[in-house]
Amino acid sequence: MWPTTDTTTAWWRSDSDRYWQSIDAAVREEGCDSPVAVLDLTAFEHNVADLRRRAGGVPIRVASKSIRVRTVISEILARDGFAGVLAYDVAEAIWLATESGITDVLLGYPSVRPHALRSLIADDVARSRVTLLVDSTDHLDVVDALVAPAGRGDVRVAIDLDASLRLGGGRVHLGVRRSPVHSPAQARSLAESIERRAGFTLVGVMSYEAQVAGMGNGAAGKPLTNAAVRLLQQRSMAELVERRVAAIGAISEVRELEFVNGGGTGSLEVTATDPSVTDIAAGSGFFGGHLFDSYAHFRPAPAVGFGLDVVRLPAPGIATCAGGGWIASGPPGADRLPLPVWPAGLRYVGTEAAGEVQTPLRNADGLTVGDRVWFRHTKSGEICERVGELVFVARDASDCARVVDRLPTYRGEGKCFL
Repeated sequence: MWPTTDTTTAWWRSDSDRYWQSIDAAVREEGCDSPVAVLDLTAFEHNVADLRRRAGGVPIRVASKSIRVRTVISEILARDGFAGVLAYDVAEAIWLATESGITDVLLGYPSVRPHALRSLIADDVARSRVTLLVDSTDHLDVVDALVAPAGRGDVRVAIDLDASLRLGGGRVHLGVRRSPVHSPAQARSLAESIERRAGFTLVGVMSYEAQVAGMGNGAAGKPLTNAAVRLLQQRSMAELVERRVAAIGAISEVRELEFVNGGGTGSLEVTATDPSVTDIAAGSGFFGGHLFDSYAHFRPAPAVGFGLDVVRLPAPGIATCAGGGWIASGPPGADRLPLPVWPAGLRYVGTEAAGEVQTPLRNADGLTVGDRVWFRHTKSGEICERVGELVFVARDASDCARVVDRLPTYRGEGKCFL
């Protein structure tokens, strides 16, 4: 679909100004209004190849919440080393399974939405391709209350196995608050409950080690913090591999599984060493948000960025852009804000930061009304919720960028899931 691009160079690291300036020139020549979100195909190909290398031959399941562009998801899945989607909503999963022909869609989160669940149950194709995530029999009860087992075909389900590290008898919890299913015994008990229930087929397990995949361990100027994070990550992964292997063994005595999913962009290498895992989730690493600038063991290319117009100059050295409040999820903090990257040296005004409809920036001498400022997103889920299309940029042998395609995001296709 897209032109072949050279992934052997990474000059965007050493010449960031040139990288973003070439993108700016390409979209201006194309006449793209702002806010404009751009995918640089050279950087994207670099990230695809690096994710595959880091996974060490274990298939990567594409986390759709971090991409939200159907064409990009399908393009990735057409390549060796990638298999299946980790979706974030039932309605989205049905859409991907029935309208994009994706045959393996795992829900990354439980759902109790009646309309979406009824739609899944009623669609033979979707029901055969989509796997619901459960962590208790309550989730089974919700499905049964909508359509009794006698009135439907079997619904595919997977168990969400908690991957957090619990210390001190559970008094210390490192990781995200997800499933109550933590021990191998709890996993087996839920598997047995599912097996006894008519209308359900247990096909897989998912577990997300957020304390390993989602924590930076190479933050600039914080050597002691980085060392402590790496030590905890090593301890957590050693505990998890042992426990996950035992849990999968216990579940497999009840039901043979089709897949065991784990990990995330930040943990590919270590999750790949777990013999129980059959595929690893990754999403944000394809686009390369600035969150990963604080990771020591890999550094994705900034494949996606967005441009905003300067609309006024309220004071000397300050330029105000239209929009910009594309704040990433997670604990509030400066690291959740988009990062202004071009022109270099721009900084937020502390009392306003990135605003819903305006973003003033300091160190803006030289900018004029009508200029464009480029930002990198923190994570990836927020960026394509803000625009109707993603603009694709390719480069020639001299690294001159040009627009080669403009394709709709989920939002551009009229979809709003979460």
